Amino acid sequence: MQQLYPELKPYREFFLPVTHGHSLYVALCGNPEGIPVAVMHGGPGGGCGALSRRYFDPNIYHIILMDQRGAGRSLPHASLQANTTPHLISDFEALRLELGVAKWLLFGGSWGSTLALAYAQAHPAQVQGLILRGIFLGRQQDVDWVYEEGGASRIFPDYWKVFQKPLLNTQAQATRKMVNHYYELLCGENELKRFAAAKAWATWEGSIATLDPNPSLVGGFADGHFALALARIECHYFVNQCFFEPNQLLENMYKISHLPGIIVHGRYDMICPSEQAFQVHERWQECQLNIVSGAGHSQSEPGIVDQLIKATQHAAKYWRH
Repeated sequence: MQQLYPELKPYREFFLPVTHGHSLYVALCGNPEGIPVAVMHGGPGGGCGALSRRYFDPNIYHIILMDQRGAGRSLPHASLQANTTPHLISDFEALRLELGVAKWLLFGGSWGSTLALAYAQAHPAQVQGLILRGIFLGRQQDVDWVYEEGGASRIFPDYWKVFQKPLLNTQAQATRKMVNHYYELLCGENELKRFAAAKAWATWEGSIATLDPNPSLVGGFADGHFALALARIECHYFVNQCFFEPNQLLENMYKISHLPGIIVHGRYDMICPSEQAFQVHERWQECQLNIVSGAGHSQSEPGIVDQLIKATQHAAKYWRH
C-alpha cells in the first residue's frame, strides 16, 4: 500500500490579489520545472493544509496550492463578498496566467472535485487531466443528504443530535431548512451564537467523514478559525445552489469527456455517496473509477491515500505531453 510522501515545505509563498478586495494565499512546492498540478481544496471554505502537498512526488510535480476566497490563510477570512463558483474559477485562471502555466493537472476532493470539474468545463484547453476524490455534484439532493433529516442523519443519529442543538426551538426541522437556519446564525450579529453554530456544523461534517471515528480529525474541524470559514462559506454556497444551473456539472461533462481522469471514491462515503461518482463516470469516456472498499470520505484514510498516490504516479507516467 502506498504511503504519503514526506513532509514538504513550500519553496515560495505569496498572496495573489484578485477582485473585490480578496487576497489569496498561494504556496508552491516541489519541482518548479515539473508537471504543474493545481490542488483545489474542499469545503468550500476548507483551505489547503500540509497534507495536501504529500500526494505527489516532489521531484516530478510542481505542486500549486491556493486557499480559495475566505478560506485558510486567504484574506479577508470567512468573507462571503463576491464569493461564488465563477469567482473561484476566475481566480484559478488568474493564478495559471500569473505562473505562466500552459496546461495543468487538476487535483481535488469533495468540493475540490466540484470546482475542478467546473473549472475544466470552463477551460478544457488548459487542463491536462483530472484526479478527483469524493465526487460532490452540488445539487440540492446532494446538500440535503448531508444537512437535512433523512439522509446521513439516519446513519449517525447521535452525531445528528449534536448538529441540531444550535437550531433547537426553531422551525428548521419542520421546514427542512436546516441550512437556511444555520446561515442566519452564521451571518448574524451574535458572536457567541455564530461560533457555536460554526463549531456544531464543522463537528458534524468531521464526525461523518471517516469510516472509523477519528477524534483528531474532528478536533481539527472544530477549531474556531477553521470552523467559521468552513461553515459560513459552505452555507453561503449551499443556499445559492453552489451558483450552478440545475444539474450543470453532469450536463456539461461532454466538454471534458476527452480528457484523462481518475476518480477515487470511498465505498462508504457518508458525505458524498458514491452514486455521484458513478454518474460522472458514466458520462466521462476517458475516466477510470476506483471505488475503495473500507473507506469513507476523508482524504487521509489509508485506502484513499493509496489510490490517490497511485493516481498521481499513473498521471506522471502516462499523461505527460
